[in-house]
Amino acid sequence: MTTIRGARERARTEVTAAIKDEARRQLAAEGAAKLSLRAVARELGMVSSALYRYFPSRDELLTALIIDAYDAVGSAAERALAAAGPAGPPARWTAVCVAVRAWALAHPHEYALIYGSPVPGYQAPQLTIEPASRVGLALISVAADAHRADGIALPPLPEDLRPEARRLAAQLAPGLPPEVMAAVVAAWAQLFGLISFEVFGQFNGLVEARAELFAHAARRIAHEVGLVDRPRTP
Repeated sequence: MTTIRGARERARTEVTAAIKDEARRQLAAEGAAKLSLRAVARELGMVSSALYRYFPSRDELLTALIIDAYDAVGSAAERALAAAGPAGPPARWTAVCVAVRAWALAHPHEYALIYGSPVPGYQAPQLTIEPASRVGLALISVAADAHRADGIALPPLPEDLRPEARRLAAQLAPGLPPEVMAAVVAAWAQLFGLISFEVFGQFNGLVEARAELFAHAARRIAHEVGLVDRPRTP
């Protein structure tokens, strides 16, 4: 019975992967708004009723694709952070940003699914929140590590923003100064704004040295967050 169950689980995993792969091809060709379970089933040679046993609705398939995309870009950010090792805070921050950009350029349709226009009629469920947080948490961890190691300079913070910044810090990074928390949130938005301009073509015919511009901007944003290289011990 264990052998039979294992074979069934492997078969289900393989079919699920095939469904997702075909759905991603549809995203690339038609966009998320036109994703169709019937079209996916047809391309895979399945009857629609069989596919519904894996994904009962288009929204459930979209959710699975969204979670996969968030996990993929989050993993890229986390791997880059780990690989940066003992580098200074600005270099660690920049490494995360560069990795996120590289993933986006390699997977533009999946990037568009999670950071592009909302899909009409689709409401993302709560279970997408954790994977969606992974890039942000990687950036926060750079700031938090720098704060603990005296590698951060507090950026200015308007008093009318301080209560909100304190709330965000308490929710996302207890112990992180509100000045830094507000700057990280703004930096997170700037990061994806830069990437979106490139992925969606706003730089076409204008910026040629895009990798260089991005790296410069990422370092500048790190400075705005307050990240500085740790003083060397003699």
